[in-house]
Amino acid sequence: MLCQKNTISIINKMHYRLISTLIFILLSLFSCAKKKDLEPYVIILGIAQDGGAPQAGCDKNCCLDRWGNPEKKLNVSSLGVVDPITEDTWIIDVTPDFPAQLKTLNNNKIKKLKGAFLTHAHTGHYTGLIHLGREAMGAKNIPVFVMPKMQNYLKSNGPWSQLIKLKNIKIKSLKNEKKINLNPRISITPFLVPHRDEFSETVGYRISGPNKSFIYIPDIDKWNKWDKDLQEIVEQNNYLFLDGTFAEQNELPGRNMSEIPHPFIVETMELLKDVKNKSKIYFIHLNHTNTALMPNS
Repeated sequence: MLCQKNTISIINKMHYRLISTLIFILLSLFSCAKKKDLEPYVIILGIAQDGGAPQAGCDKNCCLDRWGNPEKKLNVSSLGVVDPITEDTWIIDVTPDFPAQLKTLNNNKIKKLKGAFLTHAHTGHYTGLIHLGREAMGAKNIPVFVMPKMQNYLKSNGPWSQLIKLKNIKIKSLKNEKKINLNPRISITPFLVPHRDEFSETVGYRISGPNKSFIYIPDIDKWNKWDKDLQEIVEQNNYLFLDGTFAEQNELPGRNMSEIPHPFIVETMELLKDVKNKSKIYFIHLNHTNTALMPNS
């Protein structure tokens, strides 16, 4: 079930979909039912790569229009998970755009942030934690779920260690492929993926309701480096948001793409060309230069 609120633009690209959203879309974790307003759901809070769009220092065509039109700004990739019955929310990745993304959750009349899940220690995925500190929200014991290396990184480096010391956040440990029950209706499972792990390991997440499941992999080096079969993962789940950082090889002239490896969108499309239900596959975490963000792409 795909629900829409306000104005949402979904670009169809050879049956794979890119969410080009200035607001959000809702994806139900349940099957369609009469009481759909009570179904848990996922909110897409952002689709851009760590630097957002427009990106600092960019005066190219890909960003010029966004600089002049703030409504065209794209937030960094993040998800919200919502249970309307309990009015609880969780966020996956706490980005530099966390203030606006939290406001989106609050505008949805859900105000109880029950925790945050981090994928890894690259700038777009955890640095928004600073807004939970005493210089900003002054939060109290917000659970932050992390893998072991990420936990050590936060505890060993300021200003993140101060958030722990002042009890703005409370670290919760995750284990690879060990399910966490958020409540009786929703669970989340982290799984390791290969990525540039300079400071921490990297995970994707599987979010599950009673009847539907959702895969989130914003960052991975290459699909052939993973010990899982992507086609099987696609077949086994209802919605998938996959790393679409770059469209193709020559997207960043003058940059060595091997230093920032990601599966190109064209590679993923080729890999999944025989998948039957391509409409459940979305690309996320798009760099500001990505041609898939361009009109009529």
